[in-house]
Amino acid sequence: MMTSVQHFVESWLFDPTIGKTVSTTVAIFFVWAMVRISRTMLNRYVQEPGNLYRARKLVTFLGYFTALIIISLIFSDRLGKMAVAFGVAGAGIAFALQEVIASLAGWVAISFGNFYNTGDRIQLGGIKGDVIDIGMLRTTMMEIGQWVNADLYNGRIVKIANSFVFKEPVFNYSGDFPFLWDEIAIPVKHGSDHRLARDIFQRILSDITGEYAQQAKISWATLIRQYQVEPAELDPRVFLVANDNWMEFTLRYVVDYKKRRITKDFLFTRVLEDVDQTLGRVALASATFHLVETPEINVKLVETTKGGSA
Repeated sequence: MMTSVQHFVESWLFDPTIGKTVSTTVAIFFVWAMVRISRTMLNRYVQEPGNLYRARKLVTFLGYFTALIIISLIFSDRLGKMAVAFGVAGAGIAFALQEVIASLAGWVAISFGNFYNTGDRIQLGGIKGDVIDIGMLRTTMMEIGQWVNADLYNGRIVKIANSFVFKEPVFNYSGDFPFLWDEIAIPVKHGSDHRLARDIFQRILSDITGEYAQQAKISWATLIRQYQVEPAELDPRVFLVANDNWMEFTLRYVVDYKKRRITKDFLFTRVLEDVDQTLGRVALASATFHLVETPEINVKLVETTKGGSA
């Protein structure tokens, strides 16, 4: 009896598969511990949130990669014998998990292709929002828009597969040029002093959006060195179009991508205040519709007899 038990224990202890399994477990535990220690040290020494986020992601990825290499080295002989079986199984798995593989490829493209980074405002897969996390399979966004007007959060957190970077265009509002062109239209009555109106609107634009224009010029100069684009008009401008109803002034300007709505609020408020101070020399126009009462209609009915006579 003792011989059987001893033989079982010895065969179990000296079994190559058991030994490799124990070695793998110890190695993975060691890698996990090193990853935890590294992440703790990063929290202590890296203060900038963006750098901390990217460093933590890199450490986690290196941990996974190291564990995979260790497992491959430990089981290298067994893996070599099972190469054919792994090849057949791999083909089936690749077909079944093609969306997952595409998302992993998308993650690699996002990481090294400069599609977007955390903190960027993008539109991906028909969803617009701010990127708050880039995982290996999905990008997490804080959504804006939908039932909320303008570029404001609506409270939903959306996860989008990374494979969408290969399927649809990626619109980046804040990547290499974190400014947008925007404009508002101001209708002014015919007979108003159009020169005074233009001066008022130009002064308002310069006061409210002039700082954005100066910052945008610096970013655009960097963009020209990186891409083949021509110089653009970045200073605020006022354009006039006269039609049958009124004179329409279009105020065009560049603005920080996160401040479109508040900038429009400042502009319209200043326009109303400054126009009021002109004492009628400049008056805003509006469309007025007058509904006229339907006139009375008299209807005379003629009764017809069977003989065709009335």
